[in-house]
Amino acid sequence: MRATRGAVRRARGPLLSRIAAALFGGYALAVLTSVAALALPMGTVEAVLTGMQASFVVYAAAVVWVFAARSARRAWLGLALAAVPLLAAACWVWRVPGA
Repeated sequence: MRATRGAVRRARGPLLSRIAAALFGGYALAVLTSVAALALPMGTVEAVLTGMQASFVVYAAAVVWVFAARSARRAWLGLALAAVPLLAAACWVWRVPGA
């Protein structure tokens, strides 16, 4: 049985969405992690190093999560839910002078 072109295009959509989620969503989580680490109760240098190291782990975990999720919609939702507390911490860091 040969698949029609429409069926092939419909099958590519979720895959392309997952690839975009892995690339861009994972990158966004990694950036938020490195910025949010500045909210940790430690020196600035240590917080920057901790955030940078944690961002590699977060990016790898995000890519694994995106392709392990049941659907592309759940993958995006999971990334968005993980971003909420990181975004809150990052906003707090950006607003606090000298942090």
